[in-house]
Amino acid sequence: MTTPLTWLYAPGDRPHVVTKALAAGADVVVVDLEDAVAPDRKAYARDATAELLTEQHPVPVHVRVNALDGPLAAADVKAVAALPGLSGLRLPKVTGPRQITAIAERTTPADGGAPALFALLESALGIEHAHAIATAHPSLRGIALGEADLRADLGVREDAGLDWCRSRVIVAARAASLPPPPQSVHPDIRDLEGLAASCAHGRTLGFLGRAAIHPRQLPIIERAYLPTPAEIEKAERIVKAATTEQGAQALPDGSFIDAAVVAAARRTLSLAQRR
Repeated sequence: MTTPLTWLYAPGDRPHVVTKALAAGADVVVVDLEDAVAPDRKAYARDATAELLTEQHPVPVHVRVNALDGPLAAADVKAVAALPGLSGLRLPKVTGPRQITAIAERTTPADGGAPALFALLESALGIEHAHAIATAHPSLRGIALGEADLRADLGVREDAGLDWCRSRVIVAARAASLPPPPQSVHPDIRDLEGLAASCAHGRTLGFLGRAAIHPRQLPIIERAYLPTPAEIEKAERIVKAATTEQGAQALPDGSFIDAAVVAAARRTLSLAQRR
């Protein structure tokens, strides 16, 4: 699979919405059993999601289970972890590595084939333990922020107040050889200009892609994270120069390239193949 840029959430207690989400063009659909589901519909959401996952789908399907320190997570994991349609488990409100290892041990069968795990860091404690979480177990394939809860925990009023936490999680992911994290959701589905501006800022920080809560957000996110024609052209010049001459060098426009610059250019061209 190509690198995911869009992760579309859909509430697990609304199967018709999940069905629409699967056809919306997202790279990954995340069926939510947690925040999007009312307490009296948790059991129904779990059962409906388990039924959905009895077969595979053209789009990878992840499930966000309920909070790991609550009474529902164990039943969520048990219901879906071994089903053929599950591509990943998203674990909310992770605060330390032991939570990851506990889920990994519970979901790894003797013959292998454990689901990929993705940790959501949503508190000050989770941010402090970001690298330990990112390196907790081989089944962990990514980390990301849950910014609504984190904002409340920190008492942050302005969006810029989260930038240090964002950078901390990005650095932790890369230090653990995990993919760059996707951005957290933009909660206003009508504010497409604000979404585009926020994505542009997230890209400068080092995020790659973004979670969405409505299909109309998907093309905005993808457009923001795909390289521009100018970026593609520059990357092609860099790779061509590196192919014809080894080692560090200066291009005709005066820019200096070395192995790190060439590696970044190759990543740009890899993303450009999605266009």
